Amino acid sequence: MARFDNFHSIFVAWMKIVLPLAALILLSTLFLISRKINPTPTLPIAQMDLQQRAQDLGITNPTFAGVMENGAEVMLEARAARPDPADMEHILADDVRLHMRLISGLVIDITSDTADIHQTDQTANLVGNVQVTTNTGYQVNTAALLSHFDRLHATSQSAVTGTGPGGDFWAGRMQVRKDAATGHTEFIFTDGVRLLYTPQATKE
Repeated sequence: MARFDNFHSIFVAWMKIVLPLAALILLSTLFLISRKINPTPTLPIAQMDLQQRAQDLGITNPTFAGVMENGAEVMLEARAARPDPADMEHILADDVRLHMRLISGLVIDITSDTADIHQTDQTANLVGNVQVTTNTGYQVNTAALLSHFDRLHATSQSAVTGTGPGGDFWAGRMQVRKDAATGHTEFIFTDGVRLLYTPQATKE
């Protein structure tokens, strides 16, 4: 009887050690085979992005403003701008809006996907979905447009299509400039101009 009691005591003592260990092993196994969400793989991408941003020179939402020689106000806005690594005289901009307000009251807004701004020449080569709108009701679309900041002068680098109070029109080239004699702003269309005239409705 004494031998049985002694065996029982030893058995109970060992069970107090073995059972908790077994429970820990089971829990560890469950965690090992369970599906884990590991955020670590996303860290290298984030680090690379931060490193790239640190190396790149540029600003977001820049605004350039000035006055032309004839007193017209000009302002250029962009979503982002950065210097051209190949030529620091050039500034490359994305999602560009060029706003011109002339003394006569004419307002010209030009938007484009990108622009190459030359600081010394005071020009902006706008490229991609270029749209020219005026407060007089004209809208012109082209693929590329070279515009000056110091004077009123812009030339399309490709064919243009547009619409205005007189109807729809097409042309191989467009130029915006100030007439030297009258001082008025001119939109000159050349290289195969076509006009689809739409008569204005008259009130009876």
